[in-house]
Amino acid sequence: MNPQKYAAELIGTFWLTFGGCGSAVLAAAFPEVGIGLLGVSLAFGLTVLTMAYAIG
Repeated sequence: MNPQKYAAELIGTFWLTFGGCGSAVLAAAFPEVGIGLLGVSLAFGLTVLTMAYAIG
């Protein structure tokens, strides 16, 4: 049991949920904003990329 691994998993999961799912909710709630499917896909990709660089 390594608490550092659990903390990294917690932060990564939070960030993916906040960034990726948040953008999907934004796209569904406000279609006139215009991020669309491509924007949601890019948001998920960027959240994974930022956590890969931040946590390693």
